[in-house]
Amino acid sequence: MQTTFTDAQLKDPGIARSNEILRSCVHCGFCTATCPTYQVLGDELDSPRGRIYLIKDMLENDRDPDEKTVKHIDRCLSCLACMTTCPSGVHYMHLVDHAREYIEARYERPFSDRALRWILARILPYPMRFRLALAGAKLGRPFSRLMPDARLRAMLEMAPKTIPPVSRNDDPQSFAPQGARRKRVALMTGCAQRALNTDINDATIRLLTRLGCEVVVAEGAGCCGALTHHMGKTDESHATAARNIRAWAREMDGQGLDAIVINTSGCGTTVKDYGHMFRNEPLAKDAARVAGLAMDVSELLMQLDLPEGSDRRTRVAYHAACSLQHGQQIKTFPKDLLKRAGYTVVEPADSHLCCGSAGTYNLMQPEISKQLKTRKVRTLEAKNPDVIAAGNIGCMMQIGSGTGVPVVHTVELLDWATGGPVPPALSDPDRPSAVPNLR
Repeated sequence: MQTTFTDAQLKDPGIARSNEILRSCVHCGFCTATCPTYQVLGDELDSPRGRIYLIKDMLENDRDPDEKTVKHIDRCLSCLACMTTCPSGVHYMHLVDHAREYIEARYERPFSDRALRWILARILPYPMRFRLALAGAKLGRPFSRLMPDARLRAMLEMAPKTIPPVSRNDDPQSFAPQGARRKRVALMTGCAQRALNTDINDATIRLLTRLGCEVVVAEGAGCCGALTHHMGKTDESHATAARNIRAWAREMDGQGLDAIVINTSGCGTTVKDYGHMFRNEPLAKDAARVAGLAMDVSELLMQLDLPEGSDRRTRVAYHAACSLQHGQQIKTFPKDLLKRAGYTVVEPADSHLCCGSAGTYNLMQPEISKQLKTRKVRTLEAKNPDVIAAGNIGCMMQIGSGTGVPVVHTVELLDWATGGPVPPALSDPDRPSAVPNLR
């Protein structure tokens, strides 16, 4: 694609990077075949190729974003299926992130939009605030039908029936390995996950220490910054990311780290991009070090010789989170691990398509999100699974709100298979379905 940015424009690092990406696009349209919003809406401007044209026009002409451009950029899930499909290697993630930053700086949204985005940015990344918000949403949930705004209804409906108690395992500390230490790793405990489901980090710690890892929860680490980063709120996202970089750099420079382990794939995609995010900032060197050590939990487990298990007579439908299969290009590890542990693994049709969660997308674009959720749940249930496994809390909440099949994190099943407790979601008597052969 030809571009006409001026020399003065190209002095801006964001414009220079976007120019590189735009020039790599050859208009082939392969991306439209795997774009969820294009499949749902059928509008060229709701495809990656269409959004690329809009972004190019906006940036090249240095114009303030208009309502049309913002609408179509906002509708993008950032699922990154287009990057997996693209034969030219167009790095759409960096392009759309830059466009969102540009829009945030130069577009005056309606008051209701600004208010919603302000609330989300100041609640979701903070576990205790999020817990209080969830408690309030539980009280308001019976009245959700009275809400005139679909986004407010979605916020009330996302509240789980029960809010788990705080897990002290998420506090800064170190967990000793069982037996000889093989690796020393930092676990990213996250933000929203700590409020929504404490079983995941607990299971991760049990599993990794059982396999010989010392697991460190670093003082000062918290939200990865993804939620605000994808809203274009760069100052806020970089502030939270910087705290992580400093916290993990202290551990690297102290007793050392073999990996920074992340069990929420949406966070993992962002942490692995810290090197790019901070490339022109004083923290560039440490950010690159952190990004280089970041690993999805499934990547680390593939290095730890997970014990081979006997047939557990449990049929697991594996949902591939977009941030894992497209953002990090990790496609087989979770399935390989589950099979090794003794589970029967099945995959739904169109497994490359998004479930509609996508960070805050299900709250800001609820109508489109619900269509994607319905399709994803239908394809998963068609496999008649005993349980659904995923590697991202957002996907788990999204899918779980539309099915009676228990939804658990992959590490919970691996923990169970290697001596840990039955995942709570599988033994909950209030669930409408259950795994038949717990043992």
